[in-house]
Amino acid sequence: MSERFENPWAHPRHRFRDVLRWKLGVEPGDPESGAPDRPARSVPWSPQPLPASGWRATWFGHASFLLEGEGRRILVDPVFSDYCSPFPLPGLKRFVRPPCTLDDLGSVDAVLLSHSHYDHLELPTLRRFGRDTPMVVPEGHGRWLERKGFRQVIELPWWSVGDLLPGIRVTSTPAQHFTARTAFDRNRGHWCGYRIDASGLSLWHAGDSGYCPVFREIGERLGPVDFGMIPIGAYSPRWFMKPVHMTPEEAVEVFRNVGCRRAVGMHWGTFRLTDEPMGEPPIRLRAACEAADVAGFVTGAVGESWEIPLLRSGGATDDGDFTA
Repeated sequence: MSERFENPWAHPRHRFRDVLRWKLGVEPGDPESGAPDRPARSVPWSPQPLPASGWRATWFGHASFLLEGEGRRILVDPVFSDYCSPFPLPGLKRFVRPPCTLDDLGSVDAVLLSHSHYDHLELPTLRRFGRDTPMVVPEGHGRWLERKGFRQVIELPWWSVGDLLPGIRVTSTPAQHFTARTAFDRNRGHWCGYRIDASGLSLWHAGDSGYCPVFREIGERLGPVDFGMIPIGAYSPRWFMKPVHMTPEEAVEVFRNVGCRRAVGMHWGTFRLTDEPMGEPPIRLRAACEAADVAGFVTGAVGESWEIPLLRSGGATDDGDFTA
């Protein structure tokens, strides 16, 4: 990681002193909502036959998803460890176990990584898949992962398109965030989301992001999304988190901006990263969807799967056939 990356539009920028102001309570927090402080539900998961057509998406907690289609299995931001930190920190302990072990999960055909934060890129998990597993990363991460021993690393700059696997195309989409794994490598790698096009369907993982104007541009440039995975948590206190994490209400705007037909909320209920009650994001999402007259944006349990079927005319069904 050598080049330094920045978000190309204006937004508030926080530094280490702001972290101290937050953690020491110098700035006031957000009003208490009374929402339950409980993690996401979980259900057991075991491998199923690959879909004969269409795709299946399974939430493995936080931002981790298993995507199955075209006879392939793709993981996005897999994190299976007990802590999302370089060493065990009590405040970053996992509250919901993954729905299966890595041994039960078995092999995967490729991995997509949105950025280098420990709750999205976890080396012990990646090493379990083997160093020859294809990995797609944002700019600035390729050489770093190669130095860690991975041999098939593909860097995708924003808006660039790559053939991930036969019949599966992936596009790197912009996001508003930052990267760092130490105190000395801030923004040495980029951050992104991924749109996957295959089998006449489009799937989109937003990555980690604050709300910004680029989501409307994603929708205008790339067209509607059949199945979205959009972050809805880790947003409080707003004075600090607004540039890097969106609220459920902002996530509904992203759903509309990008042109999602259906979506699942992620980045909540697994790790306690911020101040809001762990059970608050789904409650606010339901209320925001009702207020905006948005249907098809849901939350689920860790380990839950959603089938994304095809219509005969191509594209996902738009009549509510969005099954878990």
